[in-house]
Amino acid sequence: MTAPDSVPLHDLTEENLASASPDLLRAMIKTFADALMSAEADTLCGAEYGQVSDNRVNHRNGYRPREWDTRAGTVELAIPKLRQGSYFPTWLLERRRRAEQALVSVVATAYVLGVSTRRVEKLAASLGVTQLSKSQVSAMAKHLDEQVAAFRNRPLDTGPYTFMWVDALTQKVREGGRIINVHALVAVGVNADGQREILGLDVATAEDGAGWLAFLRSLIARGLSGVQLVISDAHTGLVDAIGATLPGASWQRCRTHYARNLLSQVPKSAQPWVATLLRTVFEQPDSTAVHAQIKQVLDTLETRFPKAAEHLDAAQHDLLAFTAYPRQIWAQIWSNNPQERLNKEIRRRTDVVGIFPDRTAVIRLVGAVLAEQNDEWTEARRYMGRELLTKARLHPIESETDEPSLPTELTA
Repeated sequence: MTAPDSVPLHDLTEENLASASPDLLRAMIKTFADALMSAEADTLCGAEYGQVSDNRVNHRNGYRPREWDTRAGTVELAIPKLRQGSYFPTWLLERRRRAEQALVSVVATAYVLGVSTRRVEKLAASLGVTQLSKSQVSAMAKHLDEQVAAFRNRPLDTGPYTFMWVDALTQKVREGGRIINVHALVAVGVNADGQREILGLDVATAEDGAGWLAFLRSLIARGLSGVQLVISDAHTGLVDAIGATLPGASWQRCRTHYARNLLSQVPKSAQPWVATLLRTVFEQPDSTAVHAQIKQVLDTLETRFPKAAEHLDAAQHDLLAFTAYPRQIWAQIWSNNPQERLNKEIRRRTDVVGIFPDRTAVIRLVGAVLAEQNDEWTEARRYMGRELLTKARLHPIESETDEPSLPTELTA
């Protein structure tokens, strides 16, 4: 008895290999796999198939068909059966799994790159993998969990991290029989070498003080140190969480997000004028000029829009925290724009999914995207020069105005 649909080895000539088609490759894989399994089964029986021998301890009993998904397509294997006991080629297949590990990696990578499960299924079918379902695609993607966990839990030992950006992204998740919003908390920092680095990722039920507090504490437990300035939007409870966990750090309110908040305080027709007025504050050459200009802006707003002036006056110390650091890095630390570009890439991948089945799936996909981005930053040029970082860390600039020194230190 021979395995069905086998291709004789002598037909696999060098000429055929040179112009190998997917069908031929699948035939080759099947031929070699069937031959190796047959030889192993003969070894277990103590004699070759059909051979009479005193050393025989078992007999062959036909074949069991098994589909095996490979990069060359789905291969119909013929696994030998034994009359006594069972035979399974563990060196070739994993129990209850039909796909080779290399294909698993390909599918998971496609998933991380933002290709939907439906598209992955169609792509696999075009490659000859005929029975790869959406649920199997998702199951294959789970093999990323170990890599993501290692990335999320690695020690933060390349500090001090003088500057840190934090932000939250809302994602939809099925939980308790309904669809809810959860928040993916992400932190990015500049390490001692001047490179940007993804510091952490977590998922919180609500974007509140408790969520931020737990997140920041987890970063400190992993080794986060030396943070002097945290840049973010005005997330609920974040300022208090910074004060409780990073008592030596200050908070820079993102100028881009704040501009939107300020414009909501004036009529739509006046918004372009107010936006231009606010920008003049950030176009000044030094700290003294910045503080002088914001006083003029406040006086100007007071005459036409007192409500907007009051809003800006209350936020000015947090908005101008960047002025305590060297002028050369102001553009890098006065807003959350670097983080927004990262968020845009994350959303490009997560929008394909739409609704995640659980929180683990959120961490898996977002974590894989962040790990990929972190690798790219490691190989890119420095985000900040070492000399500037040292100057910012050791010799912050004191404000020369009669206002309190900026940035205002947060307290627990």
